[in-house]
Amino acid sequence: MDAVAAGPNSGARLLSRDDVEQVVAIDRAHTGLSRRRFFDKRFAAANAHPDDFIHIGVMRGGSLRGFAMARIVRGEFGRQDAVAVLDALGVQPESQERGVGQALMDELVRVMRGMGLLSLQSQAEWKNHDLVRFFDASGFRLAPRLVLERAVAELLDEPAVED
Repeated sequence: MDAVAAGPNSGARLLSRDDVEQVVAIDRAHTGLSRRRFFDKRFAAANAHPDDFIHIGVMRGGSLRGFAMARIVRGEFGRQDAVAVLDALGVQPESQERGVGQALMDELVRVMRGMGLLSLQSQAEWKNHDLVRFFDASGFRLAPRLVLERAVAELLDEPAVED
């Protein structure tokens, strides 16, 4: 992937394992948690299988202001075409509302098109209004699929059996 801007201090670029500290810090500002293990594993997987991941960042003033991480899935749920799944996204709080998120999405779409990918999917908690609003502004629409979830830590209710 080519950098969007000519200078090394601004524009979009591929992320590397050297960016993990900044990625974790940006993510922690939003989640309140350190998901270092998740990001370490993600960077390791991307290094091992670079054709299966797109990790990009936006630089401004010489520092990472935001990141987007997508994985490429092939053949899931009977689909024939590969799709990208955006499963990690973050912008420094002080850089929000300054075009960083849109620059991330623009670059992600540009890279996807270069790879021949036609679809980008993601998910968000419906109460995360800022993220849902961002996805809406970025052209995402509701998918025609329902995501179901079930706890496995407790036993399922069983119907009463009469003797």
